[in-house]
Amino acid sequence: MNLVIKNGRVLDPEKGLDESLDIIVSGERISAIGRGISSQVTSDQYVIIDATDKWVTPGLIDMHVHLREPGEEYKETIASGSMAAVAGGFTSVACMPNTDPVNDCAAVTEYILEKARECGLCNVYPVGAVSRGLEGKTLAEIGELFEAGAVAVTDDGYPVRTSQLMRRVLEYSRIFGFPVISHAEDLSLSQGGAINESAVSTRLGLKGIPGEAEEIAVYRDIALAGLTGGKLHIAHVSTAGSVELIRLAKRKGIRVTAETAPHYFTLTDEALLSFDTNFKMNPPLRGKDDLKAIREGLADGTIDAIATDHAPHSSIEKEVEFEFAANGVIGLESALPISLRLVWDGILSPLELVRKLSSNPAKILGIPGGSLQKGAEADITIIDPQAEYSIDVNKFFSMSRNCPFHTWKVRGKIFMTIKRGHIVFEQGDILPAAQAHGVSSNPSRFA
Repeated sequence: MNLVIKNGRVLDPEKGLDESLDIIVSGERISAIGRGISSQVTSDQYVIIDATDKWVTPGLIDMHVHLREPGEEYKETIASGSMAAVAGGFTSVACMPNTDPVNDCAAVTEYILEKARECGLCNVYPVGAVSRGLEGKTLAEIGELFEAGAVAVTDDGYPVRTSQLMRRVLEYSRIFGFPVISHAEDLSLSQGGAINESAVSTRLGLKGIPGEAEEIAVYRDIALAGLTGGKLHIAHVSTAGSVELIRLAKRKGIRVTAETAPHYFTLTDEALLSFDTNFKMNPPLRGKDDLKAIREGLADGTIDAIATDHAPHSSIEKEVEFEFAANGVIGLESALPISLRLVWDGILSPLELVRKLSSNPAKILGIPGGSLQKGAEADITIIDPQAEYSIDVNKFFSMSRNCPFHTWKVRGKIFMTIKRGHIVFEQGDILPAAQAHGVSSNPSRFA
């Protein structure tokens, strides 16, 4: 498919671009970027997309999702997760290994990649397990995983149980260049906890999880990254103490990056006063000081990326007593409008927001994307920043509905998602397979 995207506000943090430009896509790649170049082509050769008053960005990248396949396809599949991804503007996602069976070997990695190819909507990058079966005892077949196509390793859902095991995998990461993603949690402090340890947990009569359960584990992993020179990435940062530890580590030159999720810079544990299990996740929602620190960490670059930690669950796991409900919320289809609040509140510029949702995740994982360079694959997201609407989980493409932002009034919506030059999502609809593979019965319909 040949495309012309004209009159859009092009935001490319890698090139420092923030101006009104046209983009020409020939086949699967960007062939030209410039001012007024759309006049060089005709509508019989190109699909013309008028992006006036819209942002044109590199395809968004979510480096932390759970697609549940293989093993829990009643919650989500690679196909349904891919649909949710492109509806949220994401052209690439990295999926965690806590499937059934665990992604700790080449066979599971290859299965995930094959399912993603069959779907063909977005790039799916498998993340392998650090330990066999996520049991924290012995290293998984790290070399085999990367030969099969894994881009990182983690025991997400659990911390790496021992310092010695974490040291060994960080040593491997130094040699081979992959990131080790840390689920930072001291299980001896968090075990049995349901929410953040605070006045709210006391009021609700629920066992709390202190922020120190995260911070102690963050400190350990940073210390080991310093010892080994390995490449460490801290997932779902939720506390002020973790932000400060990461900030100090970066000043010391330790190879550490970090992500947080939209719920940690938007919600506090006071949301749990409703006993709504759609606000239950791990790490839990924290207090106001933590939320403020997360926002400051995003603003000053301590936190490099925004990732959803998209964790689908069915009503079987969520519509139960609070302490027995599964941890996790979905976020692929709400991430963009919720993250845009950082722009509206003056925390991040539009360019910096795109950096945390696209170019930084690409760099951390070492994958293509994150820029609109000439010659690059045409993974592009078009955003209507002023569109106002209410989030409605009943319109989501995800198979699950456990979103904490249902009914929220928001501003900013995905207008179009383009993957390798093919329009895969347009104004609320996943395109039919024929159109997604480059066939268009009306090539000027967007003009």
